[in-house]
Amino acid sequence: MKTSTPPITRRLLAIAAISALLIACGSVPALAATPRDTLVVAFAFDDIITMDPAEAFEISAGEIMGNTYDRLVRFEVNDPSKLSGDIAKSWTVSADGRIYSFELKAGLKFASGNPLTAEDVAFSLQRAVILDKTPAFILTQFGFTKDNVKDKIKQTGPLTLTIETDKSFAPSFVLNCLTANIAAIVDKKLVLSKEQNNDLGYAWLKTNYAGSGPLKIREWRANEIVALERNDAYGGGKSKLARVIYRHVKEAATQRLLLEKGDVDIARNLTPQDLAAVSSNKDIKTTGTPKGTVYYFSLNQKNPTLAKPEVREAFKWLVDYAAIGDTLIKNIGVVHQNFLPVGLLGASTENPYKLDVEKAKALLAKAGVPNGFKVTIDMRTVQPVQGITEAFQQTAKRAGIDIEILPGDGKQTLTKYRARTHDLYIGQWGADYWDPHSNADTFARNPDNADDAKSKPLAWRNSWVIPELTKKADAAVLERDAGKRRAMYEEMQADFRKDSPFVMLYQQTEVAAFRSGVEGLKIGPTSDTTYMFMVSKR
Repeated sequence: MKTSTPPITRRLLAIAAISALLIACGSVPALAATPRDTLVVAFAFDDIITMDPAEAFEISAGEIMGNTYDRLVRFEVNDPSKLSGDIAKSWTVSADGRIYSFELKAGLKFASGNPLTAEDVAFSLQRAVILDKTPAFILTQFGFTKDNVKDKIKQTGPLTLTIETDKSFAPSFVLNCLTANIAAIVDKKLVLSKEQNNDLGYAWLKTNYAGSGPLKIREWRANEIVALERNDAYGGGKSKLARVIYRHVKEAATQRLLLEKGDVDIARNLTPQDLAAVSSNKDIKTTGTPKGTVYYFSLNQKNPTLAKPEVREAFKWLVDYAAIGDTLIKNIGVVHQNFLPVGLLGASTENPYKLDVEKAKALLAKAGVPNGFKVTIDMRTVQPVQGITEAFQQTAKRAGIDIEILPGDGKQTLTKYRARTHDLYIGQWGADYWDPHSNADTFARNPDNADDAKSKPLAWRNSWVIPELTKKADAAVLERDAGKRRAMYEEMQADFRKDSPFVMLYQQTEVAAFRSGVEGLKIGPTSDTTYMFMVSKR
């Protein structure tokens, strides 16, 4: 953000520089504790591309959005099946299931001091559809287009608005979509005052802030720091701390050292080995939550060799799931070979694959490549992703497949993946909202495989043409009977396990280690529900 660096941030950056130097020299003496009113978090966030909620679609950015922007509704962190109003006081659904009417809470304000009204809500949702960035499909799946969105989402009074969908979806599905970051509410007056060439403030909001959440974004420097401050204009319970500072620390071992010495309050990316090392430290505690996040390898079907069904299946027999589960993801994940994470309706726990090199060789011979082939994989250089990729490289080599690892940071690898110019890719996907369609829509739908397609889910990124599975996903999202809907997703996952170009690896259990003086830390089930404004220090 284009603001001067506050003194507290300069102090923390100075501490960071000293820490890095001492660690490099092999000497880490105790430094001053972090300020009492400031939470310092060591976090690998090299995937952040923007701070505009209409575009932000990365795991790390999700957490920032969840702490800084309000939306109409949120789900309860302790029970994601329950929804509650965020800025919405109440809502109703029409008899035909297509019109959602909302009444807002009175007296709300943005961090700028501008009043928050139904005009801002309608503008925010319309803006997300009109800009049509990567996460826009979460809203456009309800029939909204640039041409009709102002008619379908409209203010009906100072604190009331309606949203009209094109089909009678299950109400829980529609409301859950409105908990996603794409539905965050922005300050219309402020955003439009920064507009350039009719861009709806897009260029400005990439690095600035226009929200009403409990924390506000003070500063973001890519791959370095995100500084959040208490929003004193927030309409709900105020943040317990004056500020939250995220420091980009990529190496888990460095995070651990900083935590042990008190230079950071929370470490977010520790490996199983680091967690084991701090387990006996009386000054450090841990907390963890099963996440709606799954990790996977994917095979680009534009590569004619990878497009062969036998090759796709062979890759699934070339992962040593047991070894990965026992070492690389011990206590931070569980082996999971399905696109729906456990906790969502219809999630399967079937894990039919194991390491079987001979079976993989037989499949490769059947595919006409008995001697194997060469291929590349794009990999973000963080753990356990790097360790899993290197282990996979070794087991694949036993079947004659030579995998060249192309390392990069989160932004680099993700940008290439979204352009579908990769061969193989190792990635993660976190549910955008607590409904099975969140994952079915990206793993099991590809309505248009053209390079210039409007919707670009993960299936599209890997050029996987699936008209029949797409139809099944479209039908499941309209099914209102929960039992029937569950069975539909179970069937889809069985089809997916057998035929997809995705090698599903594991479901994340996110674990954070923190200093004993930190209180109230709870990892949320999705990327945008780890609420730092609820944390305090003593």
